[in-house]
Amino acid sequence: MQHRAHEHPSHHEPAARGGQGHDPAPCAHGHHGHAAAAPPPAVTAGTKVEWTCPMHPEIVRDAPGNCPICGMALEPRTATLEDVENVHLKDMTRRFWLSVALSLPLVAAAMAEMVWGAAFRHAVNEGLFAWGQLAAATPVVLWGGWPFFERAWVSFRTLRLNMYSLIGLGVAVAYLFSVFAVLFPGALPEAFKAHGLVPLYFEAAAVITTLVLLGEVLELRARSQTSSAVRALLGLAPNTAIRVAADGAEREVTLAEVQPGERLRVRPGAKVPVDGVVLEGHSVVDESMITGESVPVAKRAGDPVTGATVNQTGTFVMRAEKVGADTLLAQIAHLVSEAARSRAPIQRLADLVSSWFVPGVIAIAAVAALVWWLVGPQPALANALVVAVSVLIIACPCALGLATPISVMVGVGRGALDGVLIKDAEALELMEQVTTLVVDKTGTLTEGKPAVQAVEAGGEEPEPEVLRLAASLERASEHPLAAAIVAAAEARGLALAPVSDFASVTGKGVRGTIAGRRVLIGNAALLADERIDAARLADRAQALQSAGQTVMFVAVDGRAAGLVGVADPIKASTPEAIRALREAGVRIVMLTGDNRRTAQAVATQLGLADFVAEVLPQDKHRVVRELQAKGEVVAMAGDGVNDAPALAQANVGIAMGHGTDIAMQSARIVLVKGDLRGIAKARRLSRATMGNIRQNLFFAFVYNALGVPVAAGVLFPWLGLLLSPMIASAAMSLSSVSVIGNALRLRKATL
Repeated sequence: MQHRAHEHPSHHEPAARGGQGHDPAPCAHGHHGHAAAAPPPAVTAGTKVEWTCPMHPEIVRDAPGNCPICGMALEPRTATLEDVENVHLKDMTRRFWLSVALSLPLVAAAMAEMVWGAAFRHAVNEGLFAWGQLAAATPVVLWGGWPFFERAWVSFRTLRLNMYSLIGLGVAVAYLFSVFAVLFPGALPEAFKAHGLVPLYFEAAAVITTLVLLGEVLELRARSQTSSAVRALLGLAPNTAIRVAADGAEREVTLAEVQPGERLRVRPGAKVPVDGVVLEGHSVVDESMITGESVPVAKRAGDPVTGATVNQTGTFVMRAEKVGADTLLAQIAHLVSEAARSRAPIQRLADLVSSWFVPGVIAIAAVAALVWWLVGPQPALANALVVAVSVLIIACPCALGLATPISVMVGVGRGALDGVLIKDAEALELMEQVTTLVVDKTGTLTEGKPAVQAVEAGGEEPEPEVLRLAASLERASEHPLAAAIVAAAEARGLALAPVSDFASVTGKGVRGTIAGRRVLIGNAALLADERIDAARLADRAQALQSAGQTVMFVAVDGRAAGLVGVADPIKASTPEAIRALREAGVRIVMLTGDNRRTAQAVATQLGLADFVAEVLPQDKHRVVRELQAKGEVVAMAGDGVNDAPALAQANVGIAMGHGTDIAMQSARIVLVKGDLRGIAKARRLSRATMGNIRQNLFFAFVYNALGVPVAAGVLFPWLGLLLSPMIASAAMSLSSVSVIGNALRLRKATL
């Protein structure tokens, strides 16, 4: 009977897995609050919205603005039910469309000049033509592109060079040169002139700005889809609830008015307003939104219910337990929102490359311009300027900056659709590297709902009396195995007796007095301490343990009276999940507080070669640490309070969605359905996402490796090809679009 001796530190402590059968709170979905768990930001209507930088999440502000580090627009950090206006998307969209309208005439004029050459500028009034370009380009560059100049200035001022450094520098050079040429054409040397005319780059500056604005709008729209998904998730909750007063009067109130402890009426066809427990009545509830199971679940007094699930046939009164930001729905929305903004360690590679890449590009642009000025064909200075601007623009590392976060965002959203909630990008990256999965047995491999399988008499007491005495004593305990014994006695209609002098013997069992008789129930060690001979029950106990049951001995007045066998059935999905993980090359180690014989039976049934039995709660943390010391990348899956240290120690902690809050807060991945197959899905999602990121980084690096030399003019001696800054800008935008398009493929990934 080693399960009780080791899996729980004290027989009278609350059950580590939500206290099945004793705790009326909705622990089946992990809703109990714990002081150690930091609450997520509020997510209900009327909350204060915080803003953060997508590239620097440590920057948090109370209002929209720009990041002081990189200059990027801040976005909402707090998931809210309210449709928070994306002021940056609206602003950038307005700037983009005005820029399009003013850039089109410039493009048309540039094309006409390319077709007819200098004759076109001589045919039209040259001065009027130049001033017309200046008038059209100035609003585009100075108003449309002003956010980019601000970000570029911040990057140079803080010495944190980024893509805006190159954009700002390139556009500024092209625009300011053209302005100078219009205002002071006679001040420019002949080396700048072609056919006696000074080339103008207003169309390049305007089109570059417009294309960058297009990329900005596309990225902001992609990011806003995450917020829309979170709002849609929160919107699954009803807007109102029916409050039942102490005198029985019912009144409809808004969801924001509902407080914990209040009684609420749920009518047929209505959504459950908040997380809580049924007090009166019975019904069946469609929980497919949370669990993915299509079969409705019967609910009666004492059963937990989850907000936003749909009541079907009956009506019931529930007690509100978790409201607002504490509900499971709100926690899921918070996890999705936070994970979409987190950064994978691989992003550090992109950041490191960018920190050296941008100064390198500026140096290359300067060297290329110098070479063209000294040895290039006429107009030498004009060509040098074209080359410098083209290099700066085509090398813009926006694709490099998008490569990781866009894939993480899409990958996290894809996982959420299948009930795999990724808390941070690092967990998503590490999951594919996992070599060993450590799984807690109870509640993870098994249903976590122990049931009595055998009751046997071994003395003068008949079997019903053995069960009645055991259940009477266990009723004072909160252990899940105790709950199973009490439930079995109640199911048989046995009348339980009051207990006096109840005491718990840590790690061994409990004792007490029932109707003047001294009764105890526990493991063999407890009987040995009391010097009670249980030899005649030993063979039967071993047989039950070999069948995977946890055995508890019952003694009355100093004599062995019988035993009770309890088993926790294995989840139907567990064998399939284990098979999928083993095929993926993951070693699986089962941890259990059961004795070795019982653990061996479960391991044999599941085909597991590695297991550790008789594990104390503190030992789980040690086992994980020892595996890590051997070089293993460890994922730990559990659902109880005593799993929390191991979940936090593991490289990737994975919590079952029905587990306790402390387990869910300690873990980095939460499986909403509590299905071990979700781990295999998380691994496949990790591999797909990381593969996608590597593809994006490859596209970005190769693009720049090929684009910069072409923009610098290395092909000119052989092909006479000199890249226009406008074409360079289009190519730069195309690279960003290709990265976004590749990342969006993750939405159709098969998990």
